Amino acid sequence: MATQQSYVSPPLSWFSRLGRFLAAPFHRTPEGLQDVLQLLAQAQNNKIIRSESRQMIEGVLKIADLTANDVMISAARMDMINIEDPLEQILNEVIDIAHSRYPVYETERDHIIGILLSKDLLKRQRSPNLNLRALLRPVVMVPQSKGLLELLKDFRVNRNHLAVVIDEFGRVAGLLTIEDVLEQIVGDIEDEFDTDEEAGDIFGLGEQTYRIAGNTSIARVLQAFGLVNEPQGEAQSFETIGGWVAHEMGHVPTKGESHMLMGLRFEVMHTRAGAVKWFKVKALPKDTTV
Repeated sequence: MATQQSYVSPPLSWFSRLGRFLAAPFHRTPEGLQDVLQLLAQAQNNKIIRSESRQMIEGVLKIADLTANDVMISAARMDMINIEDPLEQILNEVIDIAHSRYPVYETERDHIIGILLSKDLLKRQRSPNLNLRALLRPVVMVPQSKGLLELLKDFRVNRNHLAVVIDEFGRVAGLLTIEDVLEQIVGDIEDEFDTDEEAGDIFGLGEQTYRIAGNTSIARVLQAFGLVNEPQGEAQSFETIGGWVAHEMGHVPTKGESHMLMGLRFEVMHTRAGAVKWFKVKALPKDTTV
């Protein structure tokens, strides 16, 4: 006698559960983005989707209306390399700033001639006579009005990670990376400026110069440099070195600014979301006058 086989349906994916939820008869047809976002919030509350899934869906929906101009790093904040600078100076800049890619310009910053990958500088070790121009990669330029979804597709198809944004007059308006676009969907992505707490947050650069994360505790900095100058007055409410330096300066520091504190010169290397990510800190001799 033939036995009748029974089949067990596989569990529904979160996408299928969400589809059924949105198709339920008690839901009216969404009339705009806000309606869709409210339905996603309800779906999360009903445990149909997780918070991470909701955030990613919302991110995809929102970037549909965003352009390169909305998320680019402005031209004034771009780290660029002058092709006419001596090689030793270029190497020092690459080491100190610690990006993986740099726009390279000639004569003026609006005249970008290519993109330099930090790893390509290693080729100079084997071929000291190699012209730096031979290491440059083609530069991708996009208008400020370029949609992020379209740009993300271009990044994927062309295998580019960086684009220079230009304004209507052909001048450099800013810079945009594939990470900047993806962060609109998934949130902050750890990059070369992000470290685990266990990995440490103070790195030696040589010649009494260090790279220090802005969120490093004041106590750790004091201990590292053998200092006892603890914050006084209102500054006692700060826990991080970035917060203390910003308080002493009286404003949110921007890239390139510097400030003397405890015999150390703090120079802002990198900022994000209104906070200092990295300082370049140099210990000056005690008899130095600034």
